[in-house]
Formats: sequence, structure tokens, C-alpha cells
Amino acid sequence: MTIDHAHSHPPHGGGASASGRVPGSVPGGEMGSAMSETAITDMVFDNVCIVAHHTRADVGALVAALSGRLGALGRHVWMPVADAAAHGVTSLGSDRSPRDADLVVVLGGDGTVLRAVSLIDGAPIPVLGINVGTVGYLTEITPDRAVAAIEALCGESRSGVTLDERMMLGVRVVAGASTGATWRALNEVVLEKQQSGHTVWIDVRINDELFEGYSADGIIIATPTGSTAYSLSARGPVVSPRHRALVVTPVSAHMNFDRSLVLDPSESLTMTVTGTRPVDVVVDGRKTATLEVGTRVEFAPDTCTVRFVRFGAPRFHQILRTKFAGLPE
Repeated sequence: MTIDHAHSHPPHGGGASASGRVPGSVPGGEMGSAMSETAITDMVFDNVCIVAHHTRADVGALVAALSGRLGALGRHVWMPVADAAAHGVTSLGSDRSPRDADLVVVLGGDGTVLRAVSLIDGAPIPVLGINVGTVGYLTEITPDRAVAAIEALCGESRSGVTLDERMMLGVRVVAGASTGATWRALNEVVLEKQQSGHTVWIDVRINDELFEGYSADGIIIATPTGSTAYSLSARGPVVSPRHRALVVTPVSAHMNFDRSLVLDPSESLTMTVTGTRPVDVVVDGRKTATLEVGTRVEFAPDTCTVRFVRFGAPRFHQILRTKFAGLPE
């Protein structure tokens, strides 16, 4: 089972672009239990969008270095208007959508990566994360390697460079006032209370059968990538991002059963707001909507994925060790 947003978000590209770029396919069905890595030897990165954190001190110099080198290599470079203004490079600011890019370069931490993923909204565009700040799960390289990474991607030899494909979560309102609304997330979607001191009631159904009626501060529905974010702080499990799964974790449940569930992507998952209080929908950290009592929501793997550029083997477990054990990589 998957959730397809094609009715509201047209697919990026549709074959090779005018530049000769092959954007890749968007999965349209089940992919099994594991995500994939693919080589990028056949891609051309003529159009590059830079998405940058607005306040980190080192980002401005990095924008100048990368945009200058990309320009010298004959690439067209732009930034969202607000990002460019934040670093005093208004000449790079453009209303052109990041969905038009062949490559999105992210300067910042995981929060900036999530914003970039939201901007491309399911388009199969490679994302290169450059970590400016603390240790990040989604950012690939350090600033001192950024220019060399761009040169490698724009060169003819890309030995060892792959795309690390990550599952996204699709959400659809199937009953209630917001019927038809859809969202997608890389990390998680949270159904949460609006007021401090008040719990919410949510019925959870798996494969069309009632599993449990939760009384809690909220429920987190995470992807494997998001298992190290909010879900982890709520005592959820760490799941390798190479898997396809749904991780369901209650937040401060007022009941005996308060454990996480890890569901296979083929298992259907729906939730209904019950009780007397509405819930807020938070998608990758952004409040997106309010669901009234009686609203039913469906969760499933999205038909779109996120494709991260990787130089060498994935380092998820090394980053996990560094972040939580305080040990050197």
C-alpha cells in the first residue's frame, strides 16, 4: 500500500530534461523491505539550487565559494529569495522553484535539509547536504570538502558516488472536514494536543481492525529516517534508514500500553480523532493543519522518495555512535 500525491503534485521531469539529465523514476508501488543505492553516472547537474540556513556564521562564505565555483563550471545557480537575502547575495535570489533543479545543495543541519525536502516536494532531485553546525544524520560532508564535492559531481568520473534513497511517509485525510488533504514527510508526522494539560484521544486501526484507543499527548508516525528524531526522544526504536517501515510511537500515553509499533509497509494504518478535542498535524516539525473530532487519517509509504548524494558507504551507525555516545568517528 502506498499513498500517491500525483493528483496534487505533478512529477518532476518526465524523462530526460532539456539538459540531457535523466531524473530517475518515481516508485509507483511496493519496493520490499529495503531502500536502494544507485550510481549517478548518467546524471547532468546543469541547474543547481542552494538552500541555506539563514543565521549560521559560516554559511555566507560557503555560499560565495560554491556559487563561484559552480558559475566557473558553467552551471546555473540560484537560491530561494529569503535565503539569498539572509546572506547578502540578492543577485542569487530567484522565485524559480527548487523543483526545477538538477541538484539541490543544502548548507546547514538536518532542519535545513527538511526544509529543502519540503521545497522539492517529492521531485526525484538529488540532495547534497553540507553539514554546517552540529553532527547531522542527513548532511553528508563537511564545509572544507564542499567545493571538492561539487567538482566531483560536475566532473566525468564519479566513482564511489551514489544516491541513498530514503522512504517518505504519505498522509491522506479520508473522512472529516479536511477530506482529500494530503501531506508527505521525510522524518515524521505527529498528531498532537493543542493545549498543555490536556490529552487527546486517537483510535488506531491496523489492517482495518481496531488496535487501541490511545489517550496521550500525541502520536508520532515516523519513517526509519525519522526514528532518530522526535520518535527516539519518546523512547521509540532506532531503525536503519535502509528499511521501509512505519514506526508508531505514543507521546506520554496515559494508559498501560505505551510501546512503539514497527509496521511493515504493506500493513494499512489509519487513525481517527475521537473524544472531545481536536489535534494538530505537525509535518517534519511544521504545524500544518488542525483535525477536528471525527477526522480519519490514512498513513502509508509515499510513492516518492528522497535521494541523498553519498560519497562512499553510508555512515548512519557511525553518526549515531558519535551523536549519542559522544565517541569519535
